[in-house]
Amino acid sequence: MSGALVEDEAVLTAIARAMKTVAVVGIKDRNEPDAPAYSVSRLLADSGVRVIGVNPKIKQALGQPTIATLAELGEAPDIVDVFRRSDDRRPAVVWLQSGIRHDESAARLVAAGYRVVQDRCLGVYRRRVERGR
Repeated sequence: MSGALVEDEAVLTAIARAMKTVAVVGIKDRNEPDAPAYSVSRLLADSGVRVIGVNPKIKQALGQPTIATLAELGEAPDIVDVFRRSDDRRPAVVWLQSGIRHDESAARLVAAGYRVVQDRCLGVYRRRVERGR
């Protein structure tokens, strides 16, 4: 499957219909005013979707344990739903591992002010640091 920016209403509805598991980044553990990270998650769970909460600040949400980061996922969810402002956690560098290169995306990231590394193994460079090189 290739990447695409999805805006077609019929496709969006089909995606929502087919989802079985959703990882919710920034999930809340209680319903607060203006807290769709809880209310949308509750709606999904109540409709039979398995919700995996991702938030390092809380231990559980919707009566289920949460995880701190997406790296802790033991499976690939159908959807990752992000409730974080884009400027909330801006990385200094976007690093694409060995064998991963996408020049168009890299150009957009660079234009947005990110430093981008493509097709390089981060582990190789970390080992160099540990060896004092």
